[in-house]
Amino acid sequence: MTTVGVLALQGDVREHQAMLEGLGVDVVRVRRLAELNAVDGLVIPGGESTTMDKLLRAFDLRDALVARIAAGLPVLGSCAGMVLLARDLRDGIEGQQTLGAIPMTVRRNAFGRQVDSAEVDLVWEPDGSPMHATFIRAPWVESYDDGVEVLATATGPDGERHPVAVRHGAAIATSFHPEISADARVHALLLSQV
Repeated sequence: MTTVGVLALQGDVREHQAMLEGLGVDVVRVRRLAELNAVDGLVIPGGESTTMDKLLRAFDLRDALVARIAAGLPVLGSCAGMVLLARDLRDGIEGQQTLGAIPMTVRRNAFGRQVDSAEVDLVWEPDGSPMHATFIRAPWVESYDDGVEVLATATGPDGERHPVAVRHGAAIATSFHPEISADARVHALLLSQV
């Protein structure tokens, strides 16, 4: 049976776990190297990207995670997870590191502060259908390299449309929180990569 990990250092761990279990997969909460090495795919949840970055280094998981993703581990990052999966970061704190998994530049908290959180209707580009998405202090993709597929866009407070869901190889990232909706398409996309 497929085993998917949820990085359990901080963030929306339970919500992602429930979504994945609803899709019929075994879920492991990843806090240690042995747990990371035992999974077929990984979710990096929404939360606080700066805290998660520090904890990845404190738990000696960062380098191993970078290596597993580079070797093809399917990964989904939502919100803070999108920030961590980016190659380049705007508006990060001094010393903040990313995992460099997707060749894109992400602006942290691009949609505003906590009070600017919103629910938005998007078009899910893989099938052209509507998707309801929740943005909480969300990032957006400012730029990306060839080979990065845009899965959804949204209008930001600047009035421009920005990518809010992307895929590059086996790595998927969303600005929004798919784990707090009843829509399992984002998680199903991850499982299709496993």
